[in-house]
Parts: sequence; C-alpha cells; structure tokens
Amino acid sequence: MSARVLTLLVILASLLVSCGQQSKPQQLRILTYNIHHGQGTDGKFDLQRIANVINAFEPDLVALQEVDRKTKRASGVDQAAELARLTGMNYAYGPAMEYSGGEYGEAILSRFPLVSIDNYILPWGDGSEPRALLVVQVKTNDFGMLVFGGTHLAHDSQVDRIAQAKKINDLLVPIDDALVILAGDLNSQPSSDPMNVLSKHWLDTADQAGSPQPTYPNVKPDRRIDYVLVRREDSWQVVKAEVVEGLIASDHCPLLVVLERHNPPKRMLFLPFFCE
Repeated sequence: MSARVLTLLVILASLLVSCGQQSKPQQLRILTYNIHHGQGTDGKFDLQRIANVINAFEPDLVALQEVDRKTKRASGVDQAAELARLTGMNYAYGPAMEYSGGEYGEAILSRFPLVSIDNYILPWGDGSEPRALLVVQVKTNDFGMLVFGGTHLAHDSQVDRIAQAKKINDLLVPIDDALVILAGDLNSQPSSDPMNVLSKHWLDTADQAGSPQPTYPNVKPDRRIDYVLVRREDSWQVVKAEVVEGLIASDHCPLLVVLERHNPPKRMLFLPFFCE
C-alpha cells in the first residue's frame, strides 16, 4: 500500500468518526418580564433597576411587556431604547396603542442581530385595551434562523384573550423555515380557555421543566400568567425554568427559561481516492 493511500485512509477514518458524532447541545436563555412601564412597587420609575434584573439573568432574548415610549407618564423616555443601551442588546419596539402623549406596548431585546421586525395588532373588543404581538427574526450561529414573538394578552376580557390566542396561532404556527418561540404576559392561568387554544400547538416550558411557579404578583405570587412557549414540532429540551420573586422593580416576577437543542449529526463525507 502506497504512502498516499495510507494517508487518505487515515484521514477518511477520522472523518467518519467525527462526522458521525452528534455535536454538543447548545443552550438558549429566554427571559420574559412585564416591567409595569418602569415603575416599581415602591412607586419609583427606575429603568436602571429593570436593566440590572435583566443583566443578572444574562439572557439571549427578552420579551418585555408594558413598555412606554415617550409618554408623559415615563417623562418622555423611549424605554425600549434606554433598556437596550443599559443592557448592551439590540432592540425592537411594537406599540399596541397611543397613550399619554406617546405609545405603550411591547419590546424585545436580543443579543443577536435583528433580521426583521413585525408588529401585529391583535383583535380586541369595545372597551378593551388594544394588544400587539411583536415578532423579530434573528440569525443565530447555533440554531440558524429563529423567530421570537413577545405579547401581552388582554387583562380584562376572556373573549379577547381567546381571539388573540387564535390570531397568534395563525401568525406563528405556520412558519416553516425557522424555529419559533413565544413569550409574554398571557394573563391566563394554565388550563384556561386561552391556554387550551395555544397548547394545541405550543408547549409550556415551565411544565416541561417540572417546575411551574406562579409569576404574579412580585411578592408571594399566587398566579402563573407569564410564559415561554415553544412549538411542539421544534424539539427543544427545557433545562430549567426559574422565577425570581421579591424584586421591587416591577409588579411581576421575571421568568427565565433555558432551552437546549442538539444539532443534527453532520452528514458523512466520502473522499474519493485512487490506488496507483
């Protein structure tokens, strides 16, 4: 056997071993937090306090609810932009309605570059507050294209929440070229009608982690209304779901979920070689 053939056989054997192995699973850290327009339970507006909470979790993606943009209530501050500055993350803002001389709605923070931003107004009835679904597409190194939606369902109408859940399914479930994650304050407890609508297509990550904890109010929480959901078809593993109570930065507890996904094995590579 020639030296050339022997060398090629050694290379081929090493490739077959390495290519057949599954790569180490990669993790994704998702945080959802209703920030109560930056006002803590002590009555103070303090975005640095909110940013400190976010930074402590070291999230990759964050869904924020009750975010003001240039309202009189928030002293004209663009809260999404300011939180992006304080956390060093990219951001998107999706207004749900005009309020107090500015806007009120959703924000998303991302450590990944934002490829696209869409904001959808969800159905609502007379006398209810408008609600929105903010959706970003990000390009990640470990998971490819990923779609992340943040929302805040109606607090005062079960009928609206059901309609909003159906609309979210219509918008996000059919996406077939990316992984999809939904997070936010859904104002619905487990097994309620709106959650039943969503659970047809989505998994509750806190349930998957085996540690579903209440998220509201911030002290001695007794209701679980904040969620991170993943589509049933996307094959995530939930490493943990963590709720931190007792923080005065907002009237809600932040919810962190750590997801894990194995990259598929690489395809086997064959190198042609010729004996002399």
